[in-house]
Amino acid sequence: MPEIEQKRIVICADDFGMNPAIDAGILELARSGRLNATSCLSLGPSFSASAPLLLECPGLQTGLHLNFTESMGQPGLYLPVPALIARTWLRRLDPGRIQAQIASQLDTFEDAMGRRPDFVDGHQHVHQFPQIRGTLLAELERRYADARPWLRYTRSATLTGLPAALRLKARIIDVLGARRFGRMARNRGFGLNRRFLGVYGFQGGEAAYAGLLRHWLSLAKEGDAIMCHPAGEALAGDGLGAQRFAEFQVLRSDAVGGWLKEYGIVLDPARGAGPSSAAGR
Repeated sequence: MPEIEQKRIVICADDFGMNPAIDAGILELARSGRLNATSCLSLGPSFSASAPLLLECPGLQTGLHLNFTESMGQPGLYLPVPALIARTWLRRLDPGRIQAQIASQLDTFEDAMGRRPDFVDGHQHVHQFPQIRGTLLAELERRYADARPWLRYTRSATLTGLPAALRLKARIIDVLGARRFGRMARNRGFGLNRRFLGVYGFQGGEAAYAGLLRHWLSLAKEGDAIMCHPAGEALAGDGLGAQRFAEFQVLRSDAVGGWLKEYGIVLDPARGAGPSSAAGR
């Protein structure tokens, strides 16, 4: 049999710090080698309490999940996604408030983790929106001139074989700033993942998610990133709670271990081993 090509990718669990169930699920998956990254809501309700446990997962990259859409009880500049899109494309946000919010979230991450983030992305992909993206890149350059975090690039991978509705959703995320953000980041010397997978409608239970995850793994290429949103249980009040738990159940299953081997997927355990600056062209 021909040798299977090995592909190093990132599987990143989003929303660490949003609630204890999400944190517990991500930590369990990280310890079992099913994830190699998590992006953190540094002002989230559970982040400060859960952050020290991330330091016990030496193979796990930890990043900032930049947030401008869900306040979670915190004061600041938070808008529903449609309103944020409209305001940023029209350049109607206050630049000072944008900078202050980015700085506050980075400060809180650094205080809890004792170091810079390995990477930065955005809750609901806000990091790539106009106004926010330029301010974010400038702040990261100022703070981390000698050791920059890599950045999530949401340009869609080729999604052959997936339903048209999911391909469309991935394309919309791509169109909402991915390519412009990617060019700006590369021009400033930031690393990026190659392409992006994991977009779906957050429904369908375990069976639907298992089918999608296996397909994404089969499509993944060297340097790609797959996002996921697991939680160790479905908490009341979390509208995505049931599907988060379904993702967790799939990701922890023996089947996923088999798929990683079948498709030659390697989850590089090296901290900070982000994709190169040449990726994503």
